[in-house]
Amino acid sequence: MARTAFITHPQMLEHTNGPGHPERPERLYAIIKILKKQQITQETIEFTAAPAALESIAQIHDKGHIDKIRTLSDMNKLLPISPDTTVSPATFEAACLASGAVQQVVDALAKNQVDNGFCAVRPPGHHAERNQAMGFCYFNHIAIGARYAQQNHHFDKIAIIDWDVHHGNGTQHSFESDPSVFFFSIHQSPHYPGSGARHEQGIGAGQGTTLNVPVPQGSDDADYLRIFRSELRPALDRFSPDLIMLSAGFDAHRADPLGGILLTEDGYGDLTREVLDMARDYCQGKVVSVLEGGYDLDATATSVAAHMQALLEY
Repeated sequence: MARTAFITHPQMLEHTNGPGHPERPERLYAIIKILKKQQITQETIEFTAAPAALESIAQIHDKGHIDKIRTLSDMNKLLPISPDTTVSPATFEAACLASGAVQQVVDALAKNQVDNGFCAVRPPGHHAERNQAMGFCYFNHIAIGARYAQQNHHFDKIAIIDWDVHHGNGTQHSFESDPSVFFFSIHQSPHYPGSGARHEQGIGAGQGTTLNVPVPQGSDDADYLRIFRSELRPALDRFSPDLIMLSAGFDAHRADPLGGILLTEDGYGDLTREVLDMARDYCQGKVVSVLEGGYDLDATATSVAAHMQALLEY
């Protein structure tokens, strides 16, 4: 059985986008409830998140953007920042904790305290651009964690795999000119946010280290597994990462209200094992998984449970 980290913080439950919004605290409640019910958390090494230093967040986001989120949070009311994203009094602290959680699992991996880990965090992060909050995201936790891993540990080459139903535009733009970070995204197309076309393969020195695989509505477990084996695996063979990080959105589940992909809990378990097999071959099994989307409470919770079980069984 693997030594699997599980990290969260109760303050992340305090962030809200307002009544009726799909990215709501109940998402995290549902996940934690099922992990405890299935006694999965009992098998993990549990951590409590601490906030990321603002200097590390500033490696990915402009200082003005960071200050804006903090200032709006301090206004102590719900304030729309984009058509789908709202800042609440708890948003800044929750987002800093989410970024910090990823860094803590990176630290634990570097110290050989764990083999892999799952960050049960919210708000999500992969849509957050350098100076723009969007898509329910404020700070790009996985991008912040990747740069932190490079600057503070010997993880020089990092692969980020994004299986959220939406393209991880913020993550791609963070690293598209950086050959030391490989970014792979499989996502429904056409769909929000409208980026992630096949021809987007990186810029300048980063040309060839971005791989987008847009898939049509109705794609299923077998389609995803085939793409992981026929496209992602050969790409990682060429890149050979020191660490794999996973933007683990569960909104590609067949029950999710915000997507049209037909993945199942078993499918997520199979994809997790595929990622772990790659990590075993390239980077001693080191994987940091970070919660992104997933908006049907039951489907997200059971999918996370399948994901965690696969991480533990590695």
